[in-house]
Amino acid sequence: MQDRYSRQAILQNIGKEGQEKLAQSHVIIIGCGALGTVAANNLTRAGIGKISILDRDFVELNNLQRQMLFDESDVGETKAIAATRKLESINSTIEIIPIVKDLNHTNIDEIIKDVDLVLDGTDNIQTRMLINDVCVREKIPWIYTGAIGMSGMTMNILPGAACIRCLYPNIPKAGSLPTCDTMGVLNTLTVIMGSMASTETLKILLGELKPVNEHDSNLIVYDAWNNSFDNILVRKNEECACCVDGTFDYLNAEDKDVISSLCGRNAIQITPANAKEINLHELASNLEHLGSTKCADFILLFKIDKYEISVFRDGRAIIKGTNDEKVARSIYARYIGT
Repeated sequence: MQDRYSRQAILQNIGKEGQEKLAQSHVIIIGCGALGTVAANNLTRAGIGKISILDRDFVELNNLQRQMLFDESDVGETKAIAATRKLESINSTIEIIPIVKDLNHTNIDEIIKDVDLVLDGTDNIQTRMLINDVCVREKIPWIYTGAIGMSGMTMNILPGAACIRCLYPNIPKAGSLPTCDTMGVLNTLTVIMGSMASTETLKILLGELKPVNEHDSNLIVYDAWNNSFDNILVRKNEECACCVDGTFDYLNAEDKDVISSLCGRNAIQITPANAKEINLHELASNLEHLGSTKCADFILLFKIDKYEISVFRDGRAIIKGTNDEKVARSIYARYIGT
């Protein structure tokens, strides 16, 4: 047993065998923001043998208030790459895989095909519903975690037990849920919720989690300001479209462009259907006479008129400066291609 984990392996709940089990585990963290950076840091130090980190975005200055792995030198860098660089300097004995992609119905099967657990660090319910679909179908445990304002919540979703659609049968209408942009978020809250999810990850991987019962799940809600916990029993809905009927609406979406508005950022993200990998340096060469370009291995930044376009190697692009899908489509077609 490496001395690195001596204070952890001595714990009765883990031990030498448990530490070795963690070293053989593969966890994917989907979303490397406030929750994801905390979980990634914890699990890297705990010795999870393989950690995939998926995030579609890049570091912005306003992230630094709560996204614990990043500093000012990372602003403008893709989150998955910046996080991987930091984590590899913390623990060089494990494998960390950065994935700079937008998770959607066209790629999720390939991305999670060999993971033991999915940890939610996302910021939108649509992606969580997609994760729920594939994890229920493939019988992969996943942990739902969220934080907004002063309140956070987390729920382990184990194979056979109540899933997130038992809790939320339908996605709330657009604009009906608060966001970090409209309500803010306390940075100590995200550290607490990310650490709670990390602890649950270890328990699940070690086989130490004691479920409420075979069919129900437990939602933990934490109020950071009043320092109070509520445990809410989530009963399996015997009419659940997903975990009972096996209808995977979000996974079986039509194969078409995925377009989403990025809340609070006056930006539209476009992920083309059947996109092919782009040579960013070649594209930068074609665009440099039209506007300002800055190119790295995983991202190209292109500014023209009032628009700022971030193009990723997988063909995805974020068009900043508009909330109009038609305008964003037009800009994409004009400068990147159809």
